[in-house]
Amino acid sequence: MTIEEVLIAARDTKALMIGNGILNRAPELFREQFPNKKAIIVADNNTWRVAGKELAELLRNAKIAQEDAFIFTDSELYAEYGYVDELLGRLKNTDAVPIAVGSGTINDLVKLSAHLTGRQYLCVATAASVDGYTSFGASITAQGAKKTFDCPAPQACLADTDIIGRAPAEMTAAGYADLFAKVTAGADWILADRLGVEAIDTKAWNIVQEGLQDALSDPEGVRNGNSAAVGKLIKGLMMSGFAMQYLQSSRPASGAEHYFSHLWDMEHHQYKGQHVSHGFQVSIGTIAETALYEQILNTPMEKLDVEAACRAWATQEEWDRRITAIFKDSGFLQRCLDESRAKYVTRKQLAEQLALLKERWAEIKQAVGEQLVPSETLRERLQAVGAPTEPEQIGISNERLRRTFVHAPFIRSRFTVLDLAVRCNYLEKWLNKLFGKGERWDFNEPKSNIDNSLRI
Repeated sequence: MTIEEVLIAARDTKALMIGNGILNRAPELFREQFPNKKAIIVADNNTWRVAGKELAELLRNAKIAQEDAFIFTDSELYAEYGYVDELLGRLKNTDAVPIAVGSGTINDLVKLSAHLTGRQYLCVATAASVDGYTSFGASITAQGAKKTFDCPAPQACLADTDIIGRAPAEMTAAGYADLFAKVTAGADWILADRLGVEAIDTKAWNIVQEGLQDALSDPEGVRNGNSAAVGKLIKGLMMSGFAMQYLQSSRPASGAEHYFSHLWDMEHHQYKGQHVSHGFQVSIGTIAETALYEQILNTPMEKLDVEAACRAWATQEEWDRRITAIFKDSGFLQRCLDESRAKYVTRKQLAEQLALLKERWAEIKQAVGEQLVPSETLRERLQAVGAPTEPEQIGISNERLRRTFVHAPFIRSRFTVLDLAVRCNYLEKWLNKLFGKGERWDFNEPKSNIDNSLRI
């Protein structure tokens, strides 16, 4: 779909500019969208240097009134609610329209702060690192848990591919990995659709999936900052955001692969003393989910013993006890209980769903198989762009990766392949083919020494 077509469907965003060397058009865009309004640039030290300072000069030359810029100075800045409070303190004392100059963190902080102060904002993207620029909602850590706060997308967005192409290579690689996650997210949506859980919205699907493979086709060009390759990448990321904005849900762009990242964020995971980027965590999540899907596609699910799966299915009270045992000291136990209860099915409902799975398995297998990118191709492309392909590269042990497969279904009510694996009572069976001595992820220790106390 074209940008013009997507803007017609968008709920919040009225204008999007993508091009090389177009920062000088930002004043024109601001005046068009916010006539007679004062501006306030919001940036951090790095984004102020790469684009914010120049933008302030462009606004001055265009005679657009400005408040003094608000610059976050914390070198460990991330999307945490305390920073929202800082920005709110400033915005509550002015009616200026914020201009978010930065990538995912700055954009989410401004998005929520603008909403809470009853105004819209302009986004100037400085890196092709996330899909959240044009999405509805802001992903913010609050009280220890990652949460998506409902708030509108920016009214206008500008992406200068010259600036974006000069962003740190790891940020661009993170964006590429986040975009690749739409492949497995699409597979999860196919699964949910065919099993009658959540129907595919054709428009939202097309916005994300129509140009996806083209946007992912040149990882080397993306890594080298090639303007055309970066332009396709940032457009793909923006399109994903538009789909979420249109549907008011992250379903078109987020599946089980994102749960790996969200859970690690909620566990305050760091590597070498620093937060690991969302995109790099999702890179490992996408590889992990693809590997699980390949196990499923190689299983004759048409022969699934539905009665056995239903006998093994726990009651809601039993699930509550298991979840409590896992997350009792986490700080987000109640969230996991609430999310899990929201998608719980009775044994009767489970029997109906698994019977449908068997009945439609040939169709599901074909559709999911056509959607997925083979794991080896996936790894090659992620390596080519500079994204991690092994959990150890982001400080996640193989043992912890396996535990994440087991724990991640509980943090969100959305139905994904992880829920299917649990409901079929096959998750442990499939994980045993992926983890352990001599398997895809080797524990480097005998299986008998692995902590299995939280097995499902």
